[in-house]
Amino acid sequence: MARETAAQRVERIKNEKDGLSVLEDIKEYAISNKEIDPEDIDRFKWYGLYTQNKHLQDDNDDTLYFMLRIKLEQGVINIKQLRCLSEISKEFARSTADFTTRQDIQFHFIKVIDLPEIFTRLQDVGLSSVFAAGDVPRNVATCPVSGIDQDDIYDTTYLAHDINNYLRGNPELVNLPRKYKIGISGCSKHCMGHEIQDLSFTAVQIDGEVLFAVSVGGGLGSNKKIALHLGYVVAAQVLDTVKEITIIYRDHGLRKSRKKARLGHLIDEWGLDKFKEFAEDKLGFEFIKKQIFKSTPYARREHFGIHRSSIVGQSYIGCAINGGHIGSKGLVDLADILDKYHATTIKTTNTQNFVVIDVPNNNTEKLAKALLDINIEARPSPFKARTLSCTGIKFCKFAVVETKDQAILLASYLEKRFPDFNENVSISLNGCPNSCAHPHVVDIGLLGTKVKDEEGNTVAGFELILGGNLEGEASNFGLKTGIKILPKYINSTLEYIIEQYINSEQNGLNNFLKDNIENKNFIDSLQ
Repeated sequence: MARETAAQRVERIKNEKDGLSVLEDIKEYAISNKEIDPEDIDRFKWYGLYTQNKHLQDDNDDTLYFMLRIKLEQGVINIKQLRCLSEISKEFARSTADFTTRQDIQFHFIKVIDLPEIFTRLQDVGLSSVFAAGDVPRNVATCPVSGIDQDDIYDTTYLAHDINNYLRGNPELVNLPRKYKIGISGCSKHCMGHEIQDLSFTAVQIDGEVLFAVSVGGGLGSNKKIALHLGYVVAAQVLDTVKEITIIYRDHGLRKSRKKARLGHLIDEWGLDKFKEFAEDKLGFEFIKKQIFKSTPYARREHFGIHRSSIVGQSYIGCAINGGHIGSKGLVDLADILDKYHATTIKTTNTQNFVVIDVPNNNTEKLAKALLDINIEARPSPFKARTLSCTGIKFCKFAVVETKDQAILLASYLEKRFPDFNENVSISLNGCPNSCAHPHVVDIGLLGTKVKDEEGNTVAGFELILGGNLEGEASNFGLKTGIKILPKYINSTLEYIIEQYINSEQNGLNNFLKDNIENKNFIDSLQ
């Protein structure tokens, strides 16, 4: 009998028992302390759980620890939720807590015995880990300043709420071919990143009317594609479009290979025209044909600083933290600061940062100063603002190199080396090829790989990727340079790149990198 492929195994597991039903098993495992069935471990993903790397475990500690991801709808966390998350982090996760590039939050060192209590606490404050992972609709990507930014094209808050109501724990969507990522935004800066979503809706003002551009098939990792434009819909058609395209993906998506099972792979097989016609037939209307909108370059998609809100008497403050790492203390300190200065809510961003959305105007500078005291900056350097990092080898089973600490040290080093550098720059440190920290769409990407050290030993390091950018139809993925770098040389290598750019007097780092990536002298100088 032929051995199961990875795809066959996962499909069998999902068909035998769906991921949502594993909650009762989690409770039983917590009570009985019996060994967990490996197939149930796969199903645990439907509740945001992954087994973590044993890299930081003591040799005599054979505990099975998990990473737990909490789904933050529209990135929202209020004061009560911040305090709850802080307590969970401190009591059950060794004070770990990190914001993600999908506007979620993750904990580490979670034990099964503690999950029922954790789930109860989350439910009590309106939070959940359901569908935070697995072959399901993931968190819907949104703009953190929707409805409060004065340059907003359209307030998508209620549309996003309707989409989440449809997707949230929907038993009809418990078995998709692969993970499925949706985004919606009315942001004038296009911060949601429609180019890398499976399905997205971007508000565009055309001839005095707001329409939503529908993009499909984007992604990173195994589905490294820039999303394709289907056409436009009006706001009232957004939810129906979500429903029909999601069902098309569920029923017709490819399931023979885990590496070719995203929506983009189905579109590749069918062709965009067939997919569009099929969707229009199911919807009962045609997508509106208009010129494709012009997108904001990736490096300028940010909301840092203090800004007057469209809500009278309030401002919002866009803040940067180090590589998404906030921890238990950071969460409770943030709650205390919001409470003290009469703000109530933050929204996380897809750059692992957050925005305080409702600060009284007379408290903005005081709140920003209090945040700075805990190393959270409203006016961050370009390096701290947009240096992304994945979980890395400390906890991730796929990573080959440490990323979080390296990213923090790198940003700090570049800040000190270039204190007057004030251009937007995007950097990513990714511990493996899975693209969780988006290394292919930033100016400078570092991808975890094996490298040779000075003695010829094989060790962990990074491969250098240059010139990635998201900008609608002008988007491009960064190119691998073939240059492999030991971690100890990361700071000096990026210092050299920034220095060469400054000396070039060229307009824009991304343009400089694209112009020089095939320049042999430049590439050789990085070796």
